Amino acid sequence: MNVLITGAGRGIGLALTRAFLNEGHPVLAVSRNIEELIKIGNTNLTAYSFDLLNNDFTPLIKKVNKTFGNLDILINNAGIVVVKPLLDFSDEDFDRLFNVNVKAAYKMVKGCVPLMKQGSHIVNISSIGGFQGSVKFPGLALYSASKGAIAVLTESMAVELADEKISVNALALGAVQTEMLSTAFPEYKAPLQPHEMASFIKDFALTGHKVYNGKILPVSLSTP
Repeated sequence: MNVLITGAGRGIGLALTRAFLNEGHPVLAVSRNIEELIKIGNTNLTAYSFDLLNNDFTPLIKKVNKTFGNLDILINNAGIVVVKPLLDFSDEDFDRLFNVNVKAAYKMVKGCVPLMKQGSHIVNISSIGGFQGSVKFPGLALYSASKGAIAVLTESMAVELADEKISVNALALGAVQTEMLSTAFPEYKAPLQPHEMASFIKDFALTGHKVYNGKILPVSLSTP
């Protein structure tokens, strides 16, 4: 399976890249910083530096086409978090959060779908914070809203791509001990490590579309 992962330079994305490579899958790993990816040293890995805040995704899509020709799995994993009280958010904060967490995923799908065949799988990484009815936390209003947006976008994408027989699902992840989590909440210790969550996502990306499509699936040890 040819696999494209965004936000692959650290945390879950980096662990996910390793998980696919360990099973022999060719991976195009996209991140602004590819230093850790280069260290992997696997011939099946193509590391590509790209900022998802760029307006022009043409170079990235050309890289996908040049690397694979066709794409089987797209994992929109890239995301950012800004922790602030609701009334302290700036317009710039809003735009950055939604441009990376929502718009970039849309642009990846728009660019990559022409390279995907029947039976391909798109996995959007959402958050339990964006899952309707889950516990919400102060400081995460816009982050949660952006992750809720990607969930609804996933449902719509699945309908739009039904004729092409390309499946689209979202995983609403609970807390994982990543650098991003530690920066946002230094005192909090998550119950899962990146490689543990990555193993689940990898398996789901490979087989989950056989039984799910257009679904938002909570992946969390806590309820709600």
